[in-house]
Amino acid sequence: MIVVNAVIKANEATIAAMKAAIATMESASRAEAGCHDYTFSVELNDPNVLRITEKWDSMDDLKAHFGMPHMADFQAAMAANPPEAVEAKFYEVTEVAPPS
Repeated sequence: MIVVNAVIKANEATIAAMKAAIATMESASRAEAGCHDYTFSVELNDPNVLRITEKWDSMDDLKAHFGMPHMADFQAAMAANPPEAVEAKFYEVTEVAPPS
């Protein structure tokens, strides 16, 4: 499984302006083949930080995601509302049982 953790540093106005694009991105991405989770969240203690958590079956599924029309639409929305910074980390993981 591929897990993506991304952090977007912006401000509350930018995040609010992106709300419709974020909602579309979440729902369209979740409908893609191989997607198990695609969630945006605003940090409770810092409303200027937006986090994205993604889970994909494979790197091929993630690569296909980058070519989707809703990804291009989201990138255009981000260009119209530029954040201060974006950082994304990609991990190949195996799910394990929680500690007992």
